[in-house]
Amino acid sequence: MVRSTSLHALTCLAAGFSSLVLAGDSLYSKRFSKRFIDSDGNYNISFYHVNDVHAHLDQFASAGTDCTDPTKGCYGGYARIKTVVEDTRPEHNDSLWLDVGDEFQGTLFYTYYGGEKIAETLNQMGMDAMTLGNHEFDGGDDKLGDFLKNLTFPIVSANIVSNNEKLNSTIKPYHIFEKYQLAIIGVTTETTAGISKPGKGTQFTDAIAAVQASIDEIRSTTNITRIAAITHIGYEQDKILAQKTTGLQLIMGGHSHTLLGDMEGAEGKYPTIETNQDGDEVFIVTAYRWGEYLGYIDVTYDPQGKILAYHGAPIHLTNTTKQDEDLQAQIDEWRKPFAAFAAEKVGTTNIVLDQSTCQKQECTLGDLITDAILQYRLDGGSDAAFALVNAGGIRATIDAGTVTRGQVLTSFPFGNAVVEVKYSGQDLWKIFEGLVSKINQFNQKAVTSFFQVSRGIKVEYNPDNAIGQRLVRLTIGDKPVDTSALYTIVTADFLTGGGDNILEQIQDVVVLDTMEEVLVKHINKTSPIDFQLEGRIAIVQGSADGNGSANGTIPSGAGRVSDVGSSVSLLIFTAFLAVVVSA
Repeated sequence: MVRSTSLHALTCLAAGFSSLVLAGDSLYSKRFSKRFIDSDGNYNISFYHVNDVHAHLDQFASAGTDCTDPTKGCYGGYARIKTVVEDTRPEHNDSLWLDVGDEFQGTLFYTYYGGEKIAETLNQMGMDAMTLGNHEFDGGDDKLGDFLKNLTFPIVSANIVSNNEKLNSTIKPYHIFEKYQLAIIGVTTETTAGISKPGKGTQFTDAIAAVQASIDEIRSTTNITRIAAITHIGYEQDKILAQKTTGLQLIMGGHSHTLLGDMEGAEGKYPTIETNQDGDEVFIVTAYRWGEYLGYIDVTYDPQGKILAYHGAPIHLTNTTKQDEDLQAQIDEWRKPFAAFAAEKVGTTNIVLDQSTCQKQECTLGDLITDAILQYRLDGGSDAAFALVNAGGIRATIDAGTVTRGQVLTSFPFGNAVVEVKYSGQDLWKIFEGLVSKINQFNQKAVTSFFQVSRGIKVEYNPDNAIGQRLVRLTIGDKPVDTSALYTIVTADFLTGGGDNILEQIQDVVVLDTMEEVLVKHINKTSPIDFQLEGRIAIVQGSADGNGSANGTIPSGAGRVSDVGSSVSLLIFTAFLAVVVSA
């Protein structure tokens, strides 16, 4: 890869867009020889893309909650996105505007209206195509089908196979834009069944195989050589997809909320470049989350459909970005029915209740929610030892100061309910080994979320150890876990339903109050919130041995006991699979 020094090429490439993409870069593929020369058949097209907006129709504070103090900065919002796209798109002869999924779930715009106002907003944006994220399935197939039938642009996902008529009539593997002689393939994470609520008749097949099959079909049945994909599978999986396919040159991704670019905190370059099975470069871009950034990349294809050059960068949408007045007026009107409810003060916090680190380590918001649901059950007479939740269910930071009901609902938007179950000590060892190894030790499948725990338990692990041997110590109360004892734990019905593959599915659990309602009452009772992390989840050296791990024994088998006391025999597995990380 070399950087061109041609001032003329840079000027042509950036025309009409340099005022917005100040951090943009002009980079050229190793195949590049000349650009914008029609006689050679080279073709230029621009792509706008957004992913993981999660119902943030309106602007928001940096934490992801409602922006109540503009002096601290407000970000995103579809009124800003609409302004940027409509102001700049006419300057590009050819362009596509693409949605990479997870529009559902995250704010009261979804909690209150479902998909209705999201569909109305997307239809006004002038989008060209959308793929589906896992959260689009949170309300089930029929509700998603109704949402899709209200959209006015193509929906693409090559690896969704369903017997639901509404889905079948709206979702197709790819869409060909004849005007641009370009195909867009969609794909959705294979983990959707474990992290959302699709119907039993809806399956998610191998993403890589589905994309390659679509590429092969496009190539064999059309003259199309320009092929791109919108992929809700995550950044790491995007890189694998690029490496294992042929004929694909551009991937616009989502799902992992990955920030790419030259800004502070970026996890990689925009675009990230991988090499496919043909030895060609594949360009991967993604646009973070919540609509804080609008992705923009401009590419030049050669006649064979390979990318010669590209230009672009994510556009940061801040207070300085003008809002489309008409759309913002609509959003303000939609907010009115739930505004008073959302603004209700439930307490105060002296500390930032941080969500940003919950998928990697112990976090303050994780400590708070687990302590809240544990105390809720103890107050009800339970003998529960500790609480466990999935970090993926914690969605937004709550800043220090006043805490509103709307902030709580934005942080915990899924409506998950509190449940109690009993496990043997042996079973708990295997559960937490699965969590720190990221491979469920009962079914050998990937665990798709990190975790958070309450007081009453300490989890110590060594990530450098082999899979299946990473848990070093598990302390419940002030003693090593007793493999022969039964422990009552508090968790969420999402997990007992098999969510994130943390627990095996349990039937007939007793569903109690919702987690967000329990947390509202806890904050109200214990304000002002003020505590420090306790080291409940700790990285340590060494391995499990006879000096404090599971009463001197590394458990090799376990029996789960449900909330009604029925024993279930479990298989003992002796082989461990490779780690598959899914965000």
